[in-house]
Amino acid sequence: MSNVKKVDDKAWKTPNEILRLQRLKQKQKALQERLERPPAYSTRSSPSKFKITPSEKRKNPFLNERFTSDKKKARQSIPDTTEYVSEDSVFNLLANVSENEIAASHSKPSLNHKEPNSFINLLNQTEEADTELVETDAEKPTSHVPIDWSLKTKLRLLTKKPVPGDRLKCNEEASGITNFVRCADIKSSETSGLDISPAARFHQSTMYWQHPHLPWLTLFPRMSKANIGTTIGEAERSALARDWGDSFRALFQLVRSLQCPYFYMCANSFTVLFRAAGIGGKHETHALLTPTSRGLRSALKEEEIEFTMPLKKPSSDAQNKSLDSGNDTQSNSFSNLSEENAAETSADGINTSGNNDEGLDADDGSEEEEDEEKWLESMGVDKSEIKKIRTTNARRVHNEECAEDSTDQSILLIEGVECQALFNFLLNAKSTTTRVGRLAGIPPTLISPVAFPGATLKNNQIRASKVREQNIDYHSMEIRGVILPHTLHYLCNLVRETKDQFSMTSVNFNSTNALSKAGQKIIDDLNKENKEVTTETVFGRENLSDCGLPSSLLQPLCRVSNDAVRVVERMYFDKESGGYIWSEKK
Repeated sequence: MSNVKKVDDKAWKTPNEILRLQRLKQKQKALQERLERPPAYSTRSSPSKFKITPSEKRKNPFLNERFTSDKKKARQSIPDTTEYVSEDSVFNLLANVSENEIAASHSKPSLNHKEPNSFINLLNQTEEADTELVETDAEKPTSHVPIDWSLKTKLRLLTKKPVPGDRLKCNEEASGITNFVRCADIKSSETSGLDISPAARFHQSTMYWQHPHLPWLTLFPRMSKANIGTTIGEAERSALARDWGDSFRALFQLVRSLQCPYFYMCANSFTVLFRAAGIGGKHETHALLTPTSRGLRSALKEEEIEFTMPLKKPSSDAQNKSLDSGNDTQSNSFSNLSEENAAETSADGINTSGNNDEGLDADDGSEEEEDEEKWLESMGVDKSEIKKIRTTNARRVHNEECAEDSTDQSILLIEGVECQALFNFLLNAKSTTTRVGRLAGIPPTLISPVAFPGATLKNNQIRASKVREQNIDYHSMEIRGVILPHTLHYLCNLVRETKDQFSMTSVNFNSTNALSKAGQKIIDDLNKENKEVTTETVFGRENLSDCGLPSSLLQPLCRVSNDAVRVVERMYFDKESGGYIWSEKK
């Protein structure tokens, strides 16, 4: 170390010399630390054996010395655990936890009878305590399953006993098809001579009606990646449009005449749910349309179709009212307009929704804006500033209304006579059938639980397998395809007959989740207005006995309780309590 050549600090040094000096200083420090460090003994009783320490790595010259010194001190304070540690020594480390604290943290007294000096028992006790906390925080079981109006693409049923339905016999498959086509109830005399075994009933629950049906295309979901390289000519497009119009018209008449409880119309950019009178607490035929855009809402207003937005936030409504305070229109409905000022106010309504530039030009020529401009001019405001103010206000209104596009808040409720106007609009509008993309020229998909002209009978794909979890074998039944709202209740009633625990997990079509949220909001509003509305009164008032579904499935569709409609993602049936526990998707 004395042979180190000293260099004058004031002299000029090259980068190589600086690095060389740093390496020499590091070697000196490392050598001093090795000489000053006492020999480390092992934790065993024999002190003659030294503990073998690994060679130290070269120190990084760019590290902060203060940080490295603190790190070394922290490392030295950690006890040596390289030797074998028994269960007794682990318990000594955890000696600060008394037996009384362990007993108080668990609700089951039987756990305290185990040996406290076992590390495995401690782990088991903590795991059981976590599960108990989850059970106490979970929702209480309910006797019914809420209806979920969102469409599902996959459902998985997990049970301890096998669910018949994977391999069907000839008579089971035939009876299941016959019961579904005839809309027969297994408790009635119409099923005499037919097979009503669980396998046949399970096969019956996996069917639905669809139009159009093109085997080489996936029409739900319509944005499927499987639709590649398919084109049709003009002759095929006109034939499909004509056939689809007939089917859509017939299906809508079935809903109006209470012969069909509900059906879906799935287009590329939106989904419409038509429901019969009595479903969801409504006494008239109504429809829910989601998601919507500013252009679609403007088109409905041009056709003078009244609608409401049940999920629209109150704050946005207040803003719209304040923006429309200088105009005659303060709501989305045209029913309050008089015949004398209908033209002027309808033009103002189109402007507030941000229709197009023509609506802005009409408002520019209105008398009120002329008065405002004259007042601003009298105050000495320049014309260019007035034009900027007008443009800024129009842009602000446009941005506020576009913020709701393609969200749950954009869902529309059309009911009563306006539902017929919506049907005419969808039947004649060219925008319902896209002209570009993978499904160019293909009309929207109609899905219904009952038969209608031009419909094709389809069934979901079933796959059965075995799953082993925590050394317990479970039977898994996976259903793929279009899963309608009543199918979930049908399967629950079927599997519940075995009086065994089971769980269900579903995959929702996310753009249709707003249908369930709006359905519950409608029921909540009805309960606030009329507290005497109950399931029995609604079900008795509307004659839905011939709609194609049995009374056991109609009751959840007509229920108007506080938890009648939810977006169900997972569900569990408890055998002991005989109730259902579900998790709601936000």
